[in-house]
Amino acid sequence: MLGPYEYAIWLLCTLLEAGVLVCAFKKNALRRYLLLNVYMSASVVVSVGRFDIVRHYGFTSNEYLYFYYYSDSLLTIALYFALASLYSHIFSELNADRYIRLGTLFLLSATALFSYAVVQQSASKLVTHFVLELSQNLYFVGLVMTYVLWAAILKMRETRTRLIQLVLSMGVYFSLFAANFAVQNLYHSRSSFFEMLTPLFGCFLPFSWCYAFWKLPEEARITPSRLAVVPR
Repeated sequence: MLGPYEYAIWLLCTLLEAGVLVCAFKKNALRRYLLLNVYMSASVVVSVGRFDIVRHYGFTSNEYLYFYYYSDSLLTIALYFALASLYSHIFSELNADRYIRLGTLFLLSATALFSYAVVQQSASKLVTHFVLELSQNLYFVGLVMTYVLWAAILKMRETRTRLIQLVLSMGVYFSLFAANFAVQNLYHSRSSFFEMLTPLFGCFLPFSWCYAFWKLPEEARITPSRLAVVPR
C-alpha cells in the first residue's frame, strides 16, 4: 500500500519530468534532443495513467500490475533509443547515423531474443515474464552503452558541456537501476531502507536533465583536461 512518502515522491518525479519539457522548450532544445523529450513526455503520460489506475483499481490490483510492467518496458525501450540519439550527437561529425541506427536495432533485437530465451521455459504468463526480463536486460545493455559512449567522449575530447551532462546522468541512472535489479535478483526480500530509497532513483534523471537544459547553454564548453587525461 502506498503512503504519503511514496505519493510525494511520485508527484515530485512527475513534476520534474514535466519540468524537463518546459526547460527544453524555454531553451530551444526540444527538437535538438527530440528523443530525450519524447521519452520524458511518455514518462509524464505513463505516470498520470498509473495514478488513474491506482485511484480506480488500487495499488495491489492486477490492472495496475500489468499496466506498470508493460508501460515500464515501453519506457525502457524509449530511453534506450534516447541514449542512441546521444551517440548520433557525439559522432555527428563522422556521418555515422546509419551505422548507429543499425547497431541500435541489432542490440535491441538481440536483447529481446535473449530475454525470450530466458523465459520461454515458463509456460505460464510468458508474455509478462518476457516484458519484465526485457526491461531488466535493457537496463544492463543501456549501462554498457553509456560507458562505451563515455569512453568515446574522453577519446574524442568532446567539450560540449550540456551533452556531457546528459551522458553522465544517463550513466548514473542506468547504474542505479541496474544495481537495483541485481539486488532484487540476489535477495528476494529488501530492507525497508532500500525500499524507501528506490523511488528516489526515478527523480534523478529528470532532475539532472532539467539542470542540463536550464543551466547549461548549448554553446557552453568544458576544458577536456577537466574530464580526464587520455593519452594519444
